[in-house]
Amino acid sequence: MKPARARHWASINEATFVTGMRLLFWVCRVFGRWPFRIVLYPVLMWYVATQGRARRDSRRYLRRVGAPAGLLGVLRHFGAFAETILDKMLLWGGLFDFERVGVHGAEPLLEMIAQRRGALLVCSHLGNLDLCRALSLRTPGLRITVLVHTRHAEAFNNMLCKLDPRSQLNLMQVTEMTPAMAMLLSERIAKGEFVVIAGDRVPVASNPRVALAPFLGQDAAFPIGPYVMASVLGCPLYTMFATRQGRHYELHFERLRESVSLPRRERDAALAELAGDYAARLERHVRRAPLEWFNFYDFWHLPGSERPHAAH
Repeated sequence: MKPARARHWASINEATFVTGMRLLFWVCRVFGRWPFRIVLYPVLMWYVATQGRARRDSRRYLRRVGAPAGLLGVLRHFGAFAETILDKMLLWGGLFDFERVGVHGAEPLLEMIAQRRGALLVCSHLGNLDLCRALSLRTPGLRITVLVHTRHAEAFNNMLCKLDPRSQLNLMQVTEMTPAMAMLLSERIAKGEFVVIAGDRVPVASNPRVALAPFLGQDAAFPIGPYVMASVLGCPLYTMFATRQGRHYELHFERLRESVSLPRRERDAALAELAGDYAARLERHVRRAPLEWFNFYDFWHLPGSERPHAAH
């Protein structure tokens, strides 16, 4: 029999997981975090029991990262996802304690803000990206644009919008980078703004442009878009990771390149090197917070491959 084709991340309706989060958010607001968790786990058990594909992909990932991969480990993985969703709702609901956030490596970016210089920030689906967006509203002079593809999670984004309309202000829907989009982003960078793009999801396209890089023991496909964009925009390139550590969050900024050059004859090698550097940094942060990486699909399935799952 022909194996089932691996799903692209954009085909997964993440909103199904957060259907009951409005009720759980109310439980947290009225009774606190521990009652929220008590109510949460029966919901998680139902979800894990009925979503076999997500359950299996979670287990495979946990094995790769060396975390417990039994039913309890999968529950904890989805539980961390639910906790992050709750924190996003608390952020935009005005109930988040920003004193619990530690920021590391932001000094060069603060200097750039003062000098009205822009940069490209490569984020990931590790931890809570909304934390950076919410903090940007509290940082004078900081303006960011986040490139997203969120049509698979419209219900959740609408819920955040009801909590605070500002949650949607600096999002830009992007399915494919066009010359007009590149010009718009170039203008924003020139004005000293920061553009944020994910570096750990294959583009939404029939023939995605990717580079292979080792990640958690096996080659995986990473998008080359962030590095091509940094080269075109002529701006510095930084990585950004926001992970939960116990009751606190850590927000890390790291310079990947001061500038990106892609010589025509060595373009593929340069892109592979950049993707490899990003993958190595992502792996380091993933290993520090293994339950915080929220890509619930077969990340190691290579575009064009007929294998539904890579060996593990």
